[in-house]
Amino acid sequence: MNHRIKILKDEILSNHFYTLKKITFEYHLPNGERQVQTREAFDRGNGAAVLLYHPGRKTVILTRQFRMPTFINGNADGMMIEVCAGMLDEDNPEECARRESVEETGYRVDKLEKVFEAYMSPGAVTEILHFYIGTYSDQQKVEDGGGLDEEQENIEVMEIPLDRAMQMVKSGEIKDAKTIMLLQQIQLKLIST
Repeated sequence: MNHRIKILKDEILSNHFYTLKKITFEYHLPNGERQVQTREAFDRGNGAAVLLYHPGRKTVILTRQFRMPTFINGNADGMMIEVCAGMLDEDNPEECARRESVEETGYRVDKLEKVFEAYMSPGAVTEILHFYIGTYSDQQKVEDGGGLDEEQENIEVMEIPLDRAMQMVKSGEIKDAKTIMLLQQIQLKLIST
């Protein structure tokens, strides 16, 4: 732990779907001065994201679904194109990536490669996201996908050429950070091989 930080107060502001906390802490500056600061942190747990790639066809599996936060921040229809992802819950990151792949896309992936992990919005959100790439084939399609009814998911599954996906990033059709990061990662892997 950082010896320059002392938490003075930890308050829960909301605990409906995720937890919003207000943290008051003492921060010791390098010059010895002490400051009391207050920040809010949104704790939604940690997650995993996976990009499914077909090497022969050079296609990727993406999802399309409504995202309320984007809608209230100017995304006209609220729809987002994304890689499949989800919260770890009680699973380890790789198990989560496998579970979400089946739930959202219908593909059961055999082999996953963990490429990195990253904090997605460290100024406000506690989540660390584990990033994976997996290959898929037609034989691995075991369900329809589309998400879970009990989670009120209504997910469209999209298979598109990688080149088209990269064009969609440039045009702004794909604006999801985790998706952009994984698409760039697979493109870098292809260039280096």
